[in-house]
Amino acid sequence: MNWTGKDMDTYLQQKEYIDTLVVPLVKVQLNMDNMKTSASSTEFVMQLSSLIEMQFKGRMMFSPPFSYTASTDLAKMAETTLSDFRRTSFKHVFFLTTDHEWNEMDLPGQVLWMPSIPLESMEPSLRNSILEDQLRQLLPKFTEQWSKQ
Repeated sequence: MNWTGKDMDTYLQQKEYIDTLVVPLVKVQLNMDNMKTSASSTEFVMQLSSLIEMQFKGRMMFSPPFSYTASTDLAKMAETTLSDFRRTSFKHVFFLTTDHEWNEMDLPGQVLWMPSIPLESMEPSLRNSILEDQLRQLLPKFTEQWSKQ
């Protein structure tokens, strides 16, 4: 489920079954040398999020992506904005990112770090295959958390 009016109506009616929130974290790099890499990483996170959302529509809610720049104090962001997720009704919170720096942060949920894979020049069938492989790597992390209920 996505953070849209229609999906939120469904969530509010069935929130006892939708116990997981996924928060995409995307780093926006504004210097010319890294803009392409940043855009490619964002595309990867968002396409992977979309695939996960389709697979777990009745179990997961996806927040809008949280974007930040290189000058963002990640510890401060984790302490303030992202700590608000501790007070939600979701039993499980996952942060999906390609930025390895989040692995070092104390977040109110589990960080799902994936290396960025540039998808923009791939054939659609190869792109889908790669994204499905990435999803298979994440599945054990989801099920491990769900089994801890």
